[in-house]
Amino acid sequence: MKILLMANHLNTGGISTYLLNLSRGLARKGHQVWVACGDGNCVELLKRNGVHHVRMDIRVKSEAHPKIFFALPAMVRMIKTEKIDLIHANTRVTQVMAALAARLTGKPFVSTCHGFFNPRRFRRMFPCWGKGVIAISHGVREHLIKDFHLLPSSVRLIPNGIDLDQFAMAGARRRQELRRQWKSQGHPIVGIIARLSGVKGIDVLINAMPAVLAQFPRAKLWIVGEGPQLNDLRNLVETKGLSTAVRFEPVINRSADILPIFDVFVMPSLQEGLGLSVMEAQAAGIPVVASDVGGLPDLIEDGKTGLLAPPGNSDALAQKIIMMLKGPQRASAMAAAAKEQVAAKFSLEQMTSETVNFYEQYSRR
Repeated sequence: MKILLMANHLNTGGISTYLLNLSRGLARKGHQVWVACGDGNCVELLKRNGVHHVRMDIRVKSEAHPKIFFALPAMVRMIKTEKIDLIHANTRVTQVMAALAARLTGKPFVSTCHGFFNPRRFRRMFPCWGKGVIAISHGVREHLIKDFHLLPSSVRLIPNGIDLDQFAMAGARRRQELRRQWKSQGHPIVGIIARLSGVKGIDVLINAMPAVLAQFPRAKLWIVGEGPQLNDLRNLVETKGLSTAVRFEPVINRSADILPIFDVFVMPSLQEGLGLSVMEAQAAGIPVVASDVGGLPDLIEDGKTGLLAPPGNSDALAQKIIMMLKGPQRASAMAAAAKEQVAAKFSLEQMTSETVNFYEQYSRR
C-alpha cells in the first residue's frame, strides 16, 4: 500500500513521534510511506527509516490560511504521480487539506485525533474527519463521539505504540553510564520530557518541588523540552528560589538517551490525549507519576503501574513524588508492571498492525 501521512511540521513532539514510529512500522511491513509536512528537527530521522519527506510550507495554525491552498496543487500532483492509495491526516490544518485533496483525487482520507478540541463553529460546519478516525485513547474516542457527534462505528481506538527496541538497553549499567555523561551522580532526579506549553502543567510541577526538597534536599528537577512557556517557567523557578534545584535541557531526538537517569518521571498535564513520553518512560523502566486526566489513566492504574494525582494540584503531586522516592522497592515494582503492560498493549508492532487493518477497511471502499 502507498500511504501519505500529513502533519504541519516535524519538530520534536507527540505527533512527530507518532509519525516517526508509524512510518517506521509501516515501512517494516513493506508499505511505501510519504510524509508531507514542513521542515523540522526530526526530518533526518524520518529519512533514515526509508520514508520519503515531501516538504510543504503548511506550518500554520489556521485551517483557512492561504498557504494551505497554495500547497494543495503540488500535493494533488504528488498523489496522482506516486499513485497514493490513502491519505492520513494528523492535525486540523492537514485534515482540511486532505479533505480537499481527497475530493480532487478520489483517494480515501482518514485522520488521527491526538487530543481534545473545542467544538468551534467552523469545525462543526466543516468537520473534515475523513472516512474514519483513529482515537489514541478511550478519553479521546468518547470526546469525538460526545462532542463532535461522530458515529461510534467510524471511530477506531488504536493507542499509540512505541519501538520497544529503543529502550532495550535501559538498565542499571546504562543508567550509571548516562549519569556520568550528564554529570548527574549523587542525587535523586525528578524528570519530565514535554513541550513547554501551558497544557502540560509544568508550573504545577515546579510549585510541587519545595515540598519534595523539604524531604529530599539533594533532589533535582530536570525539565527537558522547548516551547512558548520556557521564559515563564525559568522566571517561576527564580521567583521560588529553585535555581540550583531545577535544570532546563533542550529537546533531544531520542528520549532513550536521557530517560534512564531519572528516578521518577512526572507528567502533570492539565489535558492529555494519551501520553507518549509517559509510555516511553514506562518502557525504560522508570516509575511514573501523572495527572489523572485524559488518556493517562489508560497507561496508569494508580498504585499498580504508577501513581495518579489530581490535575493542577501541586500539593497532591508533591506527595506522590515523595511516595516514589521514599519507597524505591514499591516504585520499582510499579515500574516493572508498567513495562510489562507497555510491551503487551502499546508496542509499535501492535499499533502498526491495527492501523494497517484500519487502512484496509477504508481503502477498499
